[in-house]
Amino acid sequence: MLKSTTIHPLTENMTPERFKKLTSVLLQRQLDLSVVMDKVHKGHNLSAIIRTCDAVGVHNVHAVTPDAGVRTSKDITSGSGKWINLHRHENIANAVGSVKNQNMRVYAAHLSASARDFRQIDFTEPCAILLGTELFGVSEEGLELADEHIIIPMLGMIDSLNVSVAAALILFEAQRQRLAAGIYDKQQLSETDFNNTLFEWSHPKLAEFYSRKNLAYPLLDEDGEVIESEVHSQARLKGSY
Repeated sequence: MLKSTTIHPLTENMTPERFKKLTSVLLQRQLDLSVVMDKVHKGHNLSAIIRTCDAVGVHNVHAVTPDAGVRTSKDITSGSGKWINLHRHENIANAVGSVKNQNMRVYAAHLSASARDFRQIDFTEPCAILLGTELFGVSEEGLELADEHIIIPMLGMIDSLNVSVAAALILFEAQRQRLAAGIYDKQQLSETDFNNTLFEWSHPKLAEFYSRKNLAYPLLDEDGEVIESEVHSQARLKGSY
C-alpha cells in the first residue's frame, strides 16, 4: 500500500497536529463512565451536558427525551456533539438497562434519606450518572432502577442546581479520581473501534461514503492521511467520490 498523494473531494484537510490531538483524545475515551438523562427536555441543558461529557472523556451518553424533536444547541456544544455517541431511548428502563448490561453501577442525583455526598462515591469503578429535569428530577422509575442516590451538598436557600451544572460537578469529580488512579493512561476502546472511530473523526465525509458502500475503511498513516488501497484506488478512479 502506498500513501495517497491525491487530494480527494471527500478527504478532510488534516494536519499532523490535528491528527495527534484526535488520537490523544480518543486514547483517553472512557467506556465505563457514562451519563443517563431522564427526560432532560431543554435543548440547552442537553447540549451543555454533552459538552461536559466530551471534556471529561465520556464516550457514550444515553438520553430519554419526551419529545423526539428535542435538538441539541450547536452554540452550546461548540461542536462537541460530533465527538460523543448519543444514544436515545424510548424509556428509562431501556436506558438504565443499557448501562447496567455493561456492568455499570447507576448513581441517581436525587435528595433522599439514603443519598450520599457525591464526593464519597468511587467513580473509578464502572458507573453511570442518572440525571433528571430541574423541575421534577429523576423519575420514580429511574430512582427505583438506580443502585444508589447521590447529592451535591449546598448551604444556600436553594436546594438544587441547574442540571448541567450538577452534571459538570459530578463528572469532574469522576475525572479527578480517574486521573489520580491512572485510568486515563490505558486505552479502553478496542483496536477495531479505535481505528474506525479515528477514521470517522478524521475524515467524516469519506467515512460516510465507505459506510454507504458497506466498505471497510482504508488505513491512515502517522499524519492522518489516507493510505492508498486497492478498494480506495478503484473507488477514486471510477469517480465514486
